[in-house]
Amino acid sequence: MARAPSEPAVKPLRLTVRLTPRGGRDAVEGWIRDTDGAPCLKVRVAAPPVDGAANTALERLIASSLRIAAGAVQIVAGHQGRVKRLEITGVDEEAVAKAFGDPG
Repeated sequence: MARAPSEPAVKPLRLTVRLTPRGGRDAVEGWIRDTDGAPCLKVRVAAPPVDGAANTALERLIASSLRIAAGAVQIVAGHQGRVKRLEITGVDEEAVAKAFGDPG
């Protein structure tokens, strides 16, 4: 029996976020530029930065905005800082631009 050719692995999309915990509400505020000039999504969450609550709120907000499962969004760097690197599976740059606007 012949084996079916495997599909190429889809790389997760990487997204840089600047998070403001205890921001009063959960909201995506648009794109800003970091010190290197790279696009960075500015996000605020009401949750405090205690026991990972703000990180969990961020993952859920991004997933909800993109209409994907919360498990498809993962923080891979910056767990303790304001600037975080996310990996998102199941979406492409077009879906991100549709949900959050064009990073310019």
